Amino acid sequence: MNSAERFLQDFHQRHPGTTPPAFAGLSLAGRGSSYDILATTLKALPPEARVLDLGCGDGFLLDLLARHHPTARLLGVDMSATELQAAHVRLAGRGLLLEERAQALSLASASVDAVLSHLALMLMSDIEQVLQEVHRVLVPGGQLSAVVGREFLLGELGQHYLQVFRAAARRDHLAHLPLVDPRAQSEDGWRQLLDRHFTALHFEDLDLPWTPTFEELWVALGDTYDLDRLSPANRARMKQELHDATRHLQCADGTLPTGWGLLLIQARACLLYTSDAADDSLR
Repeated sequence: MNSAERFLQDFHQRHPGTTPPAFAGLSLAGRGSSYDILATTLKALPPEARVLDLGCGDGFLLDLLARHHPTARLLGVDMSATELQAAHVRLAGRGLLLEERAQALSLASASVDAVLSHLALMLMSDIEQVLQEVHRVLVPGGQLSAVVGREFLLGELGQHYLQVFRAAARRDHLAHLPLVDPRAQSEDGWRQLLDRHFTALHFEDLDLPWTPTFEELWVALGDTYDLDRLSPANRARMKQELHDATRHLQCADGTLPTGWGLLLIQARACLLYTSDAADDSLR
């Protein structure tokens, strides 16, 4: 486990369930939230499909799947015990939850029909190993659907945020913490990562509009990895700097125009490679 993974594990132990409040209420017209869009990719699966949520967090997506696909056999994997405790309460026995790393899944090969992941896949270290494991546990032709981050805070507000945060990071002398593999930050990079084990690749940009007040914006930013690393005094200073930098963007009602840039990825697992079969013989 590297430093980035240790930070993520510690963050989610201290702050479980931060993602659903930020994204469940944002939607695209006629399509719903990013969770709804992800769940919709399963519409062609058989009723008793085996579905794995990779990086399931507090079980929000699994709960949605359980309500829309009541006969599906649901599985969730996360490395945070605190997130999984919340998921156990939310699901009340409607799925099997496993505390383990995506880089070394305990599931049998070809044991699931679909793997879903919401804003988690791009954060996983050794992403090539993760995707190899996803391919291994999927049946041949099985479905991978993931929503990943593409752009943090859309528009001019996002540009001001980056400038202000970088200044705050310098003040606290924050060490570089590579939470995301550079290849997981673009469609071309994802094509490179997926090309070996997956086919029928499909990508779609999802821009979720958001118009918070400044205070709503700051509360939401308080649950992000960036601000978690800052000292309390530095966070307070950054809040004032961001407020000053974005005051001219405020609409008449006090809201700020922005949003989140996400990417929907869909792919199908290729037939097993000889090397994969050899790996399975060692399990």
